[in-house]
Amino acid sequence: MVNIIHPVAGGIALLTIVIFWLSTVFGEMFGSVNTIIAIKNIIPWGFLLLIPALAATGGTGFNLARGRRPKVITTKIRRTIACAINGLLVLVPSALFLAFKARANELDTVFYAVQALELCAGALNITLLGLNMRDGFKLTRRFLSPANMSPTDPQ
Repeated sequence: MVNIIHPVAGGIALLTIVIFWLSTVFGEMFGSVNTIIAIKNIIPWGFLLLIPALAATGGTGFNLARGRRPKVITTKIRRTIACAINGLLVLVPSALFLAFKARANELDTVFYAVQALELCAGALNITLLGLNMRDGFKLTRRFLSPANMSPTDPQ
């Protein structure tokens, strides 16, 4: 069951973060002020999906890695810890602050500075989670044909 929960939860988490990030970017590029306000107010509600998905991914990942510590698993664990720290210290507080500012209709310089920080931190988490997903596929040999595997791929 863990072999199913881990990739599904990881996919949900990554997709949720990508949706948050793209919604913000496209909202700013093509949306009205009301669209931006709506996006910023909806994102914290997405935490109800994102946080359990991340917790399930991390918990099942540690369970799957139990007793094994090849370099690829150690790297995945380090990335996961970096994502968690980034999320807890930057992304969640930024999203809550931006929602607060948006509800007050204060789309000012501070709002956009925090949003720029949030977009950078979000891009970092997308990258780290994407790398973890890639390495997970390599570990399970999922979606890899023998022609696509290199001799250095984890066994």
